[in-house]
Amino acid sequence: MEADWEVEIGPGAPIIDARWDGFVDLRRAPQLARNLPEVENLPTLEGALVRLNSAQSPVWTAKCDVWQLTERDAIDPYEMAAPPESALHGWGCYIDLLPRSDQQWIVPEMAVSTCKYLCGVLHEIPQPCCRADLVIRRAMIAPAHTNLGITAYLTACGPTKPEANGILQMALGRLVDAVCGHSAIE
Repeated sequence: MEADWEVEIGPGAPIIDARWDGFVDLRRAPQLARNLPEVENLPTLEGALVRLNSAQSPVWTAKCDVWQLTERDAIDPYEMAAPPESALHGWGCYIDLLPRSDQQWIVPEMAVSTCKYLCGVLHEIPQPCCRADLVIRRAMIAPAHTNLGITAYLTACGPTKPEANGILQMALGRLVDAVCGHSAIE
């Protein structure tokens, strides 16, 4: 699986805001994941969010979205290790990941280490037609409490819309396995 990471923490860079008006705290009410509109387009997102917000997870989530890629998005088969005939349709999603502990990603080097680890795990998975992009960002978790978070973008392509969606669902499962499956993230 293709995977890469970057850091966007400078002035004017987007931030992860866990205090946004539509925030649903899935740590306290995981059953609410089934009601999120994004789950309609990506059914495995429900289980992924429940797992990422469980007490056993090293992270929790603040926000997510799912969208269909269009011609304007120009699916690049090279970027997804896909044969050209598989790059006709695409889906994307993102999930904002926040640290479970306030000591987890207090400096960029700690979040970079996590991203490098996750990219290494994902690179070992033989899954063409998809990629993960991990972006380290500043995160507003509570009033006057800024930390770092990671926005995990996943994109997938396929010869049909349903096949591209299925590949995205598999990629999401693999990302969640990588995040939740190792203590190196903590």
